[in-house]
Amino acid sequence: MKKTFALSVLALGLSAGLVSSTFAATPDARLRQMAANCGYCHGTDGHSRGGIPDINNLPREYFVNQMKAFKDGSRPATVMHQHAAGYTDSEFEAFARYFATR
Repeated sequence: MKKTFALSVLALGLSAGLVSSTFAATPDARLRQMAANCGYCHGTDGHSRGGIPDINNLPREYFVNQMKAFKDGSRPATVMHQHAAGYTDSEFEAFARYFATR
């Protein structure tokens, strides 16, 4: 009985992993997932609760330039330089488009 249960749980876990990885592989879902990381500080959909800048509705070029400046260290930051280091220029562009519509 325990072996059957364990195998069932394993099969369920594997199928859930396949579904979630397929879902996460779609560009929109992946972008939403990445953008959710910004929400911890900048608020849901880029609307801050104060103390940290809003990132919604920023002009695309401004957003991208700021992120590049964080990444290369030309803009001082406490933690943004660490976050920006993990993204590519094309991801900065995608973030800019995403938050421009929020």
